[in-house]
Amino acid sequence: MSAYDLARPEVRDLVPYDSAPVRSDFTRLNANEATVSPYPAPVAAANNRYPEIRSHSLRTALAVLFEVHESKLCVTRGSSEAIDLLVRTFCRAYRDNVVVLPPTFEMYAAYANMQAAEVRYAPLRSEKDFCVDWDAVAAQCDDHTRIVFLCSPNNPTGALIPSDEILQFAQEMSGKSIVVVDEAYVEYSEQPSLVKDVDRFDNLVVLRTLSKAYALAGARCGALISCAEIVRLTSALISPYAFSGPATSLVLDALQPGNIVAVRDQIKRISAERERLQSCLQKSAAIERVWPSAANFVLVRLRNPNDARRALAKHHVLIREFADESPLLNCARITVGTPAESEQLLLALNASAEGF
Repeated sequence: MSAYDLARPEVRDLVPYDSAPVRSDFTRLNANEATVSPYPAPVAAANNRYPEIRSHSLRTALAVLFEVHESKLCVTRGSSEAIDLLVRTFCRAYRDNVVVLPPTFEMYAAYANMQAAEVRYAPLRSEKDFCVDWDAVAAQCDDHTRIVFLCSPNNPTGALIPSDEILQFAQEMSGKSIVVVDEAYVEYSEQPSLVKDVDRFDNLVVLRTLSKAYALAGARCGALISCAEIVRLTSALISPYAFSGPATSLVLDALQPGNIVAVRDQIKRISAERERLQSCLQKSAAIERVWPSAANFVLVRLRNPNDARRALAKHHVLIREFADESPLLNCARITVGTPAESEQLLLALNASAEGF
């Protein structure tokens, strides 16, 4: 069975919506737009016209950025939309299931619940720095498992899943399930992306985003990368005109070669600051444990969460707490900011350990 055959039959039969063609060299009277904008610049800026029904310009730019063929890339509004599209493409309500590996990104289960697909859990091994328990994953899979979600580096633990383990699993699940690898933070790791491997496995899907390393969270732009058949299936479910003209222009400007050099320099600075911050946190009396991280954040366990919370509030610092969530009891995820922001964080944590 191919990955295409795993999709819902009604999705396989979908014909993507098409609409009025966009021709800048024609007098356009075919889309019921306002042909003239009443607004001054910069609001006008051709916003009276519909954008591309599907953003071919963004698709081309992202294919170059991620070094894949355009036919294997679907532009999405962040990774979250890609997750939603995959669940809707492959999961039949009240019949199929997905497998997730907690603690991990909550939206995998959320979108499955929206589609009325069963969510099965194969917890990461917290006693071994949150590595994958592949036997537990296999035990949760059956004939109705349509998607297995893997996050690498994982959010919120920061742990990497070795590429060879992922590819071996994808091979084992060939013809059975789609294996989705969410690489939202891969730029901060030393492990290469798996985008090059979608040619080898028709059931492998890689998610990429511009929200993290490329500092474009507000633009909501990501990519679903897989074989051409899966890209075509998921693309058919995207709403027409999903990307606004201003957002498209912003992303295209951001992806100019000179800006990419600046992005890579910033990734190096953040990675270096992550190492420094981890070292400082390990010495802090407020911190019980610091986990290794290959992302732009660090997972820690607080010795006294209540004192830390009060001190952080006093110093106007926000972190993500998991106070009551096992196995993340008393844990917090801390984004790596600037050195000055790290010092503000450490000042608050040290104050909490000293009783303010």
